[in-house]
Amino acid sequence: MTKVARGSLLGIESLEAGEILKILQLARRMNPQKPRALLRGKRIVLLFYEPSTRTRSSFEIAAKTMGAMTTLVQSSGSSIEKGESLLDTGYTLRAVGADVIVIRHPLAGAPQLMAKHLDIPVVNAGDGMHEHPSQALLDAYTILKHKKTLKGLKVAIMGDVFHSRVARSACHLLTKFGSKVVLCGPPELVPEVATTLAPGVSVTRHAEEALRGTDVITLLRVQKERLAGLKLRLDDYIARYQMTARRLKLAKKDAILMHPGPIIRGLELTSDVADGPQSVIVEEVRNGVPTRMAILARAAGKTR
Repeated sequence: MTKVARGSLLGIESLEAGEILKILQLARRMNPQKPRALLRGKRIVLLFYEPSTRTRSSFEIAAKTMGAMTTLVQSSGSSIEKGESLLDTGYTLRAVGADVIVIRHPLAGAPQLMAKHLDIPVVNAGDGMHEHPSQALLDAYTILKHKKTLKGLKVAIMGDVFHSRVARSACHLLTKFGSKVVLCGPPELVPEVATTLAPGVSVTRHAEEALRGTDVITLLRVQKERLAGLKLRLDDYIARYQMTARRLKLAKKDAILMHPGPIIRGLELTSDVADGPQSVIVEEVRNGVPTRMAILARAAGKTR
C-alpha cells in the first residue's frame, strides 16, 4: 500500500486550514452526554507503545461513547515485546478486524509508516518528538470556547519546547489561523531553530516578554531529570520561568492558562495559578473527549 486511507490523522502540518476547521466544527456537534451511536459495530484498536493517561483514556471513552468496541494493545505483554515489527503488528491487527488504529509510538514517523501499508485509517496519538495532532485540535477547541477567533491572538508557549510534540503541532495549527506564537525558555529547551517551525513563531528567553499582553498561555511539561542532564539548575528554572500569580498578571486580564499535562506543581507553575480562575487545564482535559469523538467519527467516515 502507498495511499493513506481516508480519515487518517497523521499530523497538523500537512492539514489545510479548512480541514482543521471541519474537525473542530464536528467536535462542537459532539455531546458526550447525549451521544449518537456513530461507531456501532466498529472496532477501534488503541496501540500504545508508550504510557498514557489522558490521551488513551479519552480516545477509549470517545470510541465507546459512540458505540465502538475498543481493544488496548501495549508493548508489554504482547508480541511487540517479543520483537515483532511495527508493520507486522499492524497487519495482525488489521487481520483480526481492526477498523481504525490509534497509535502512540516513541519513534517519529511510526504512524505515517503504518498508514502507508494498511488500508484502514490510522490516527496519530503522538509520535516521538514529531507531532501530537489530537492535542493541538483539542487545545484549539478549548481556546475557541473562550476566544472568538484564533486570528491575531498572542500565544505564549513556555517550557520544554525542544522535546515537545505538543508544541510542534500547536505551532503548526495556530499559525495557520493567524496567531502569533512566542516560545519561551532557556536555549537548551527552546533553541533558536524553533522559529523555523512555522511563520509567525518567535523565541524569547524572558518570561516577562513572552507573557506581556498575551491572550493564551500554554505551559509544557518540564522533567527534573532532563534539567539535571542538561546541567540546568532547578532553582534557576523556577526563578526565571515558573508561572506565578505575579507573572500571570502580565498577560491580558482575560488570558487563559493551559497545560497538556501532567502538570508539576512547584516547578512549572504554582498551585494558586493551577487552580486559579484563568486556568482551563481541567476543561482542556475534558475537551479531549468531544474532540477525539470527532477524530474517530471522521476516521470512520461518519461526519454527517
